[in-house]
Amino acid sequence: MKKALISGITGQDGAYLARHLLDNGYEVYGTYRRTSTPNFWRLDYLGIFDKINLISADITDFSSILDAIKTSQADEIYHLAAQSFVRASYESPIATANIDGISVLNFLEAIRLHDESTKFYFAGTSEMYGQSVQYQKMKLNEESPFNPVSPYATAKLYGYWTTRIYRESYKLFSVSGILFNHESPLRGLEFVTRKISNEIARIHLGLSKELRLGNMDSKRDWGYAPEYVEGMHLMLNSKTPKDYVLATGESHSVREFVEEGFKLIGKDPEKYVKSDKTFRRHIDFDLVLGDSSKAQKELGWKPKTSFRELVKIMVNEDIRRWEKWQKGERFSFDAPYYKEMEMKKRGREVLE
Repeated sequence: MKKALISGITGQDGAYLARHLLDNGYEVYGTYRRTSTPNFWRLDYLGIFDKINLISADITDFSSILDAIKTSQADEIYHLAAQSFVRASYESPIATANIDGISVLNFLEAIRLHDESTKFYFAGTSEMYGQSVQYQKMKLNEESPFNPVSPYATAKLYGYWTTRIYRESYKLFSVSGILFNHESPLRGLEFVTRKISNEIARIHLGLSKELRLGNMDSKRDWGYAPEYVEGMHLMLNSKTPKDYVLATGESHSVREFVEEGFKLIGKDPEKYVKSDKTFRRHIDFDLVLGDSSKAQKELGWKPKTSFRELVKIMVNEDIRRWEKWQKGERFSFDAPYYKEMEMKKRGREVLE
């Protein structure tokens, strides 16, 4: 039986990847950051919490990572843990550099010292491409130049080049997946797509009266997260270690996401959506479009869920969640947020 270690197993991608690997007969280990309130709701939501071997670890500490690797004796390591909120990277640039950049070096050096046969996957991002006039007229692939415009993107780019250097210098099986935006009902509420689907659900059920957003014209290449983790697995099980772009090849604006969502509940977005400059990025770019032809040709991977289907999946799931909340049913998701809502519902002040 193969063993896999997933850093960031409590996140959207980590949870979906864990389920995918379990379905493929793996023994799955996952690192998580120890906090006063453990955030395991996604694993519980997918029904796999009791099937995972959890390891408390600090990805910015080399000895902690080496211990996790020795404990798991993993054949494959998927490094997904990150500070993945662009806006937060401006507020905490040094922490972002350590978490998203130096952590990659910790993993690769630990692999080199412990067992060079261990395969390593690094979660790159389309944010590394950044902003360029030429990008507005082309699809970005593995050969496109990078031009990061945020501390988050520069930290990820450090991880990308470190992964490549260890592959070429030490012959490790280390690859980077350059994934364009991929969403799901397990996305955190700090991300715009989930923010939209969640608030539309609340508006539909009479729990909210407005949705506040920043740049409505910003466009992204949005796919469905469960399909993208399958691509990660394919990368580590290919014959030759290579970097791959995963994307749909289609672009849609935040405005389109909003319009599709409101269509599902039969309401006019003009009556509910408000513009708020505080949600705009320091530097934003209107269009990033990916070319996943290499992954489709060499890995047999391809996106299956359409943009409209993605919006429907997310909005309908958030409606179902809030309906359960209204009925007072017990459930586990986005725990801190819904705990706060529960306190407000009961008329109590939230202190913790």
